[in-house]
Amino acid sequence: MQFSLYRFSLRVGVMVMASVLLFESGVLSPVTHQLAKNTANYVASAVGMFASVEPNEINVITSALTQRERELDEREKSVVAREMSVNRYGEAGAGLSQRTSTFILSTILFIMLVLIVLNFSLDFIYRREARKNEQFS
Repeated sequence: MQFSLYRFSLRVGVMVMASVLLFESGVLSPVTHQLAKNTANYVASAVGMFASVEPNEINVITSALTQRERELDEREKSVVAREMSVNRYGEAGAGLSQRTSTFILSTILFIMLVLIVLNFSLDFIYRREARKNEQFS
C-alpha cells in the first residue's frame, strides 16, 4: 500500500469527525454535550442575517392583506368557538354520528366477510366435485 495524500487526509478526516461526534454526543461526559450545545447556541445567536425590501405600493398592499387575513382567521376561530359553546352539537352529536357510521361500516365489513367465506367454500365444493367427475370419466 503506497502512501498517498488522499488516503492520509481521508483517515485524518474520519478521525476528526469521529472525535467531534463523540464529543458532541456526550458519551465521554455530559459536560461535553452541554458545552457543544451552548457553543452551537452562541454561534447561532452571534451569526445572523438581516434583509429588508424598500417599501413600495405592492409591499404595503400585501402587508395590509396579510394583516386582514390574520384578523379574519381570528374572528373565524372565535365564531366557531362560540357556536360550539352555544350548540354543544360538536360534543354530543358528533359522537352519535361516529357511532352510527362505525356500526354501518362494521355491518358492511361483516357482510363482505361472510360473502368471501361463502365464495371460497362454494369454490372448494365445486373443485372437489370437478375432481370426482374427472376421476370417474
